[in-house]
Amino acid sequence: MSIKSNIDEINARKLSAAKAAGRSDGEEITLCAVTKTRTPEEINEAIAAGITDIGENKVQEIVDKYDKVNPVRWHLIGHLQTNKVKYIIDKVTMIHSVDSMKLAEEIQKRAAAHNVTMDILIQVNSAMEESKFGITTAETEDMIRGILENCPNIRIRGLMCIAPFEENPQDAAVYFREVRGQFDEFAKIDHERLDFKYLSMGMSGDFEVAIAEGSNFIRVGTAIFGARDYSKKA
Repeated sequence: MSIKSNIDEINARKLSAAKAAGRSDGEEITLCAVTKTRTPEEINEAIAAGITDIGENKVQEIVDKYDKVNPVRWHLIGHLQTNKVKYIIDKVTMIHSVDSMKLAEEIQKRAAAHNVTMDILIQVNSAMEESKFGITTAETEDMIRGILENCPNIRIRGLMCIAPFEENPQDAAVYFREVRGQFDEFAKIDHERLDFKYLSMGMSGDFEVAIAEGSNFIRVGTAIFGARDYSKKA
């Protein structure tokens, strides 16, 4: 199947999952194409098929592809090292993987230097998997408070999580549900730099479950582009 037909199918599944969950029409759910290892040509094909947001895991891939890709909103969705922030602060729309005050403080430093306000999501590891980054749900409130007090050039737009791989995707629902509960609580707070709009949950194998649990931003790579070939140069 072509990239366009894959995107059309995912959008149909997205709308179906939203309706099954009693949500309006699913149009408020952003489909973000995960472009790790994908060529600029493949990415541009996805953009031509309607993709408006792309997610990259690695800073170097953003830098390498940035000038070769048609206008689109870039998201850094992978683990971000503090020494790499400077390379993408002027390129990405949002950083999804903020998981420490040290990282937040570096983003603050670089955003201030560029005179911008950087939108971020806090990555929550609700399953407390050692193999994944992210703070625990118990640490989320302190992280938010610390950023609001010390990082005036950061706006917190919501939460992100990556659920454990499950043979039955429905088993991931409990992890999504926990993060959704936190999202709803923090969304009630009135603060100019705490604007909870995005709940980034769900990937190729579990995005329909994530939508059922309230996700409005799904990150899909393999289901759009096919299995990754790690031997290919981006």
